[in-house]
Amino acid sequence: MKIDKETQNRIQELQLSEQGMQNVLLQKQAFQMEMNETDSALDELNRSKDEVYKIVGQVMLKSDKEDMKKELEDKKKILELRMKAIEKQETLIKEKIEDLHKKIEEELKKSK
Repeated sequence: MKIDKETQNRIQELQLSEQGMQNVLLQKQAFQMEMNETDSALDELNRSKDEVYKIVGQVMLKSDKEDMKKELEDKKKILELRMKAIEKQETLIKEKIEDLHKKIEEELKKSK
């Protein structure tokens, strides 16, 4: 079966889109892990008494509990925004992949 140039281009575009989806999913997974770590840190911080410490590079420094809590909450908000952006990107790529699949299938059926 001979595939025309347009179909070949769509197949290449589909492959690139699938690679892009893999990258997005890896980023999403990394953000989810960071979000889980931040949630765990916030939970521990809420359970702690007065003294809290923060690791900066290779040094552990005594830190103010409220400052640390605000810093972690801000980090969590940023991560949530990034997750929303990644999820939108994931949705767009999924739609593009589905559309390309349909077009390629139609073109392959026509050429049979």
